[in-house]
Amino acid sequence: MTYLVAEPCIDILDRSCIEECPVDCIYEGARMMYIHPNECVDCGACEPVYPVEAIYYEDDLKEHQVPFIQAATRFFADLGSPGESLVQRTRKPTRSP
Repeated sequence: MTYLVAEPCIDILDRSCIEECPVDCIYEGARMMYIHPNECVDCGACEPVYPVEAIYYEDDLKEHQVPFIQAATRFFADLGSPGESLVQRTRKPTRSP
């Protein structure tokens, strides 16, 4: 699971969340910001700094916000994961049981 940006962000494009993100996983689209699901480390630092309540943990999305999961998927389909190497350096390795 990851954080997602939903409809309150449309046409706001406030960049405070980008500045707060420790792994630079937030990207600007034409009308809103997008959080890359493979790069997000689920720290939640972006959520409280955004001026409108637009950033949600995926499990907390309301039913009408679920299409924003597909919107982010489409946005990153061509972009790929430009910040993936930074995420790999930032995440702690997991131990095998």
